[in-house]
Amino acid sequence: MNSYLIHFETVGCKLNQIETESIAKFCSDQGFAVSMKPLTAAAKIASNPVISIINTCTVTAKAEQKSRRIMRLLLSKFPDMPVIVTGCYAQVEQKQIESESPFVIVVPGSIKDTLADFPLYLKNFFENNKTFSGAVLVDYIRCWEPLKNRLNFSKQLSPEDLSSVSFKLSTDTFYAHSRASIKIQDGCDNACSYCRIWLARGKPISLPVVEVLNRVKQIESSGQKEVVITGVNLSLYKGFYKPEGTETAEYFDLAQLMEYLLKNTSIISFRISSLYPERIDDTLCRVLDNKRIRPHFHISVQSGSDKILTAMRRSYTSKTICDAVDRLRKIKPDAFIACDVIAGFPGETDEDFIQTMEMCKKCRFTWIHAFPFSARPGTAAAKMKNQVPQRISKVRVKELTDFAQQSKYAYTESFVGKIVKAIIEKHRTNCVRAVSENFLHIKIEGDYKELNSLAGEEINVCITKPQHTYGAEDEIEALGKLYLLR
Repeated sequence: MNSYLIHFETVGCKLNQIETESIAKFCSDQGFAVSMKPLTAAAKIASNPVISIINTCTVTAKAEQKSRRIMRLLLSKFPDMPVIVTGCYAQVEQKQIESESPFVIVVPGSIKDTLADFPLYLKNFFENNKTFSGAVLVDYIRCWEPLKNRLNFSKQLSPEDLSSVSFKLSTDTFYAHSRASIKIQDGCDNACSYCRIWLARGKPISLPVVEVLNRVKQIESSGQKEVVITGVNLSLYKGFYKPEGTETAEYFDLAQLMEYLLKNTSIISFRISSLYPERIDDTLCRVLDNKRIRPHFHISVQSGSDKILTAMRRSYTSKTICDAVDRLRKIKPDAFIACDVIAGFPGETDEDFIQTMEMCKKCRFTWIHAFPFSARPGTAAAKMKNQVPQRISKVRVKELTDFAQQSKYAYTESFVGKIVKAIIEKHRTNCVRAVSENFLHIKIEGDYKELNSLAGEEINVCITKPQHTYGAEDEIEALGKLYLLR
């Protein structure tokens, strides 16, 4: 099988990245070669893939455009190759995507996890067909049982079976990432007025507590030093737990789960991917205070104006956000705290935006992921009056980003001379780069290229100076020297 290459592309969030890594691992387990490096128009690859799989995103119109651009590039470069499109965009726009080409096959996001079983089905084809055309392979894939019954597949499952299917994508081997991740929760029912993800991902479901622990232990035993706990909305985690030998069952929330994981592991550290402000209470913070919880938090904020938060159907106020940040700083004073902000939401006035900027400055966010509002089909916000012109949204995004860059630089500067733990990154040829416990991307000074063979290992780094470069692949916040403990 290793003569057959399967190429992967991912657009969007950490969940998508985990799911893609997992599908790639299942393909590798069946003997296929895998390629995870994003393809460009100018790129040349040693051998043509027999199939490409794109995991798509629908959070913004830009994410959808990127998904389509990748799909069309693959179809152009490899015209006789099936392209499987899955993920959130594939869930909400199946017909539009399939109309692109007869070589496009949509696996809706709702049955994405069945792709864990796809490599074995695919292997059977290649074992019985030494010569074939792309059209024949497309027909074979379309006969795959989950695709034949995809319209009714999810509806036929009980809630317990749906939960089981929805967490089949799991791995302790990561090809493109240096740090392991676990999806413990999927779906959302908050129905925020701007969001399409709850339509694409469906109702909230949670991975049972014991299964979370089993997967953490598997990652820990593989030698990983850190695991990222992630989900669509971790605030909605409600994991089934039944102690062995008892008749009593209960459901754990996120705080109970993290406490359970800390008690039943000994070495591995945990990073929480994202939290809603209202979930950051004293109970959760008592757990997050543990030294094995990384001092890095991301809060889903969206606005600092109570009027806009109400229009967004968010269940908190600007005070809730400030209180959440205060709680986190009390337990981890030097934590890297980031947030999301949507600029130009319908009805957002200059005064509303000023309130958002003031809140960001008051909270001293280390970084802000600022996005212009993107009207998503099927959402309430897309139909709202007083839409803000894009030129104004762009100005507001720039103001937020300028502040964020200054804030991150000042934060990095405050760590000069300090020692931090950091995980060595993969796929670095010209330098050694590591991600610190507080989420600084550090270029290691000195001739330590042999460290690249230790990707995923934890080292101690002394930060020497801030050095900010921005870009998806080459972002660096600091320079640092390897610090050897004696």
